[in-house]
Order: sequence, then structure tokens, then C-alpha cells
Amino acid sequence: MSKHIYVYSPSGAVRDKAAFRRGIKRLTAMGHQVEVDEAALASHLRFAGDDATRLAGIHRAAASGADVALISRGGYGLTRILGGIEYKQVARAIDKGMLFVGISDFTAFQSAVLARTGGVTWAGPALGEGFGMAAPALPDEIMAACFDDLLSGQGEGAGWRQLADAKGPVTDATKIIANKPMNTGPGATFDIKKSMLWGGNLTVLSSLLGSPYFPQVRKGLLFLEDVAEHPYRIERMLTQLLHAGVLGQQRAIILGQFTDFKLVPHDRGYKLATVVDWLRSQLKIPVLTNLPFGHVATKVLLPVGTQAQLLVDGRDAMLYWG
Repeated sequence: MSKHIYVYSPSGAVRDKAAFRRGIKRLTAMGHQVEVDEAALASHLRFAGDDATRLAGIHRAAASGADVALISRGGYGLTRILGGIEYKQVARAIDKGMLFVGISDFTAFQSAVLARTGGVTWAGPALGEGFGMAAPALPDEIMAACFDDLLSGQGEGAGWRQLADAKGPVTDATKIIANKPMNTGPGATFDIKKSMLWGGNLTVLSSLLGSPYFPQVRKGLLFLEDVAEHPYRIERMLTQLLHAGVLGQQRAIILGQFTDFKLVPHDRGYKLATVVDWLRSQLKIPVLTNLPFGHVATKVLLPVGTQAQLLVDGRDAMLYWG
């Protein structure tokens, strides 16, 4: 199952060149033809080249005819060049079957493509963090299997178990569920059908609010993750989306992995679970936890902009888009 994978750098500069090379080597060893963009290792300030260089890299990726366009890394940089992307060119590449894959800062690209074209992209690994780890470490088995499923066209969904303290929303959500009335409280079983799956990195997504690059999704399944953000910052960004009416217009909120933050004595018991409980108190829709996606090794790949079904049975949850 050899595929043509085009590696490019639309965001931060690649500082870990060894991880970059290991990622290329691993994908090649898996039998894939890996093409590296001419500016993939460019550097300008903290970016992978100046704005024009990174825009050109995106457009070369779209024109490459590759099966997969894979970012080298995230960081920051896409938000400032969204106005220069040739969205029609990207949409044509997607229509021809190109799979744009990435994470973190890539949320800006995914959101803009969805808002401007309705095109589907994939939330998944970047080259370095997904495939470039040093020996004896290997790419995470679940992530690698999901990546293989994507390349072979076999990926149909993702299942996981919510956190042990997961409590359903405090009020009933039957009005937004597309079949008979049912309870969505603790231990509930429910099924939400025909809803657009969208989202990504919370910081990046919230920064796009009010812009033409923020998807206007109603009755969707919104998944969120973040890294190195204290729970109060996470709550503040969720509050922004809440006050803007975004969260209340969805059918469910699916929280992924929020990692690499440090609590301090001043928190006095305020933690991530506090934020989840608060969010549930503000909404009349399900708020799920522990989706295996985020800045972690073990993560699934998710189609951003596709219609999906959400099935929940107690702590067990599954997204199905097959």
C-alpha cells in the first residue's frame, strides 16, 4: 500500500532536524514515496520561512498530486497567512482525493478550508511528533494503525472510554438528539446522528472567532484539545465560545486531551475536572471527555468537516463516519 506523501511546513520552523529525518525514514521504510517540499526546512524568525515562502509551500503541496499532504510540525504561523491561501486550489486537490493531515496550529488551516470551501481535512499526526521519535521508541501503535487505515480507505470511526468521573450533562438534551427522547445523564445511552464533526486545538479555534475563517457549524459535534494551557485559560476560551453562542448550537462537545499544564497552590482545588463540571452546568447538550486526540502519542485521526454519528453507552463512546 505505497502512497505518495508530500511533507511541507506551513507553521513553525523545524528545529529538531533529526526528528524530521527520522520521520521521513520511517515513512519511507513503510513503503511510501515521500516528497519533501523545497522549503520544508526553511527558517525565518520562529517560522518555517517568511509568509510568502510558507504560502508557496501550501500551494505546492496542493499541486503535487500526492495522496497525503502532511505537515512537518505545528507551532504558530498559519493564522497570519489565511488570507493568502488559494482555497479553490486546495478544494480541487481535496476533490481529487488529497488528504491534508495535521494537528495543533493546523487547526487554522482546517477551519479556514471548512469555512471557505466545505472541504474535509484530517486531524492527525505531524511528521516529527508522529513518526520522528528517537530509537528505541516507535510510532504509537494506535496512531500508526489509524494512519494506515486512512491511507487504505478503511478508517470508519473511533471508540474510546470516558474518564471515570464523567457525569452526563446536568439537564436533558433530547431536543438536539435526532431520534426518540432519552436521558443523557450518568450512565446514559444515546445516539446522535448526521452531525458535522469539526474542531481541533481550542486556542487556535477560539482565535478565529469573528473572522471569515471560523466555520459556521450548527448542530455539529465539536471536538477540542490543547497543550500547555492551565485549566483557567481553557475555561476562559470555552467561555468565549459559549458567550458567542457557538457551544450551545452544537449537538455535543467532545473534549480530547489537555496536557502539559501545571497546577499551583493558588488554584485551591480548581482543576481540569472543575472546568468540565462548570461547562456541563452551562449547556443542555452532552459534554464528553477523554477522546484520544491531542498533543499525545496515542491519538486517532478525525475527519474535520464530515458527517458523523456519536454513540454513547455509559462511559463508552464511539464516533462513526464510515
